[in-house]
Amino acid sequence: MVFDFVDGGAEDEVTLTENRRAFSDLAFRARVLVDVAERPQATTLLGRPLALPVVLGPAGLVRMAGRAGEAAAAVAAERCGTVSVVSSGSSVSLADVAAAVGEPQWFQLYPWGDRRTVRALMGKARDAGYEAMVVTVDVPVVGLRERDLRNGLTVPPRVNPRTGADVLSRPRWLAELLTGPGVTFANFTDLVPRTGTSGLAAMTAGLLNPGHTWADLEWMVAEWGGPVMLKGVMTGEDARRAADLGCAAVAVSNHGGRQADGLPGALDVLEEVVDEVGRDVEVVLDGGVRRGTDVVKALALGARACLIGRPWVFGLAAGGVEGSVRAVEILREEIDRTLALIGRPGVASLDRSALSARPTRGWRPLAEPAGCACRSTDPHRRS
Repeated sequence: MVFDFVDGGAEDEVTLTENRRAFSDLAFRARVLVDVAERPQATTLLGRPLALPVVLGPAGLVRMAGRAGEAAAAVAAERCGTVSVVSSGSSVSLADVAAAVGEPQWFQLYPWGDRRTVRALMGKARDAGYEAMVVTVDVPVVGLRERDLRNGLTVPPRVNPRTGADVLSRPRWLAELLTGPGVTFANFTDLVPRTGTSGLAAMTAGLLNPGHTWADLEWMVAEWGGPVMLKGVMTGEDARRAADLGCAAVAVSNHGGRQADGLPGALDVLEEVVDEVGRDVEVVLDGGVRRGTDVVKALALGARACLIGRPWVFGLAAGGVEGSVRAVEILREEIDRTLALIGRPGVASLDRSALSARPTRGWRPLAEPAGCACRSTDPHRRS
C-alpha cells in the first residue's frame, strides 16, 4: 500500500516510464587526461548556497513512510548542505518541520481552494521562517492513480481486506502508525476541519480549485513578496510567462508521472525551457532522478539543480531519518564519481558538449507555439 503510494504514477504510468527513459536516451561524451583532482559541486539556487545541486522536493503525507515524515527531508537537507521544499500537503506541520532544523527551508503551495486559504498557508510559512515559495500548478484536478484506488488508500490509512495481509506482515510500521501522531494534512486542521476517513483522491479533490489562472499566480507572487519558483512547467511558452510574472525560477516537472499520463519525460523538455528562459531565470529539473548520473545529465542540459522526491522518501521508509540522509549522500558520491569519469572538473564545467543523444530522441510540437522562441539550435535535438 505505502510502496504503491510512493512509487506509483497515473493511469498506465506512461509518463512515469518516460521520465526514466529520457535519461537512457542520453550518453556521456567522456574526455580523458583532464585534471579532475578537484570536482566542486557547490551552486546557488534562489540565492541560497547549496553544497550539491540537489534539492529535496515536496512530498505529502510522508508519515505513511516513516514517523519523522517531512521533517526527515529537512534534517537530511541541512546535514548535507542543501535545502528541502516542504509540501503544504505535509503530514508534519510547516511549523514543526521548521522547528526540527536550524536553517530556513522552502515552502510548497498548491493553488488551494480560494485566496483566503492560500493567504492563510502563506502566513503559516512566513511565521515559521520559510524563505522561498514553490508554487505547484500541474494539479487542477487529481490524477488517476490506480494503484491507490486498488489499495483503497484513505486518509488516515486504514486496513482493508486487500491490504490486510500486507500491513500485518509489517508489525513495526503498523505499530508506528497506531501509536504515532497520525497521518493527515497537518496544515489544514484549522482551515478545513474534517472528521472520519476519506479516500485520498476524494479528500484532495475537495481542497483543489481547477479555476486558477495566471492572474492568480501573479497575485501569489505579489502576496508572498519573496523568491518564487513555479513547479509544473512543461513548455517553453509557460516558462516564459512565469518569468514575465516575476518568478525567479521554474521547475520542469510532470509531477513525477503522478498527474497527466502521456506526457514526455521531464528531461525531454528541459532543453526547450532552458533555451526559452535560461538567461532570465533559474531552471530546475524534477522527474525521474534516481542516480548521480541523472543529475549530471540534467546540469549538462542547462538545469541549475534537480529536485528529488521518491529517493528521500524511500530512504526514510528503509532507514528513518538516517535513510534519507544516506539517499542524498549516495547522490553526492555518484555525482562526484561521474564528474571524474567523464573528465569534468566540477559542475560549473558541464554543458551540452558533455552529452550525445540517440538520433530518435525528443518530442516536437505538431504546431509551433505562438510567441515562443523556444526552437533549439542544439545539433543533438531533433527538429
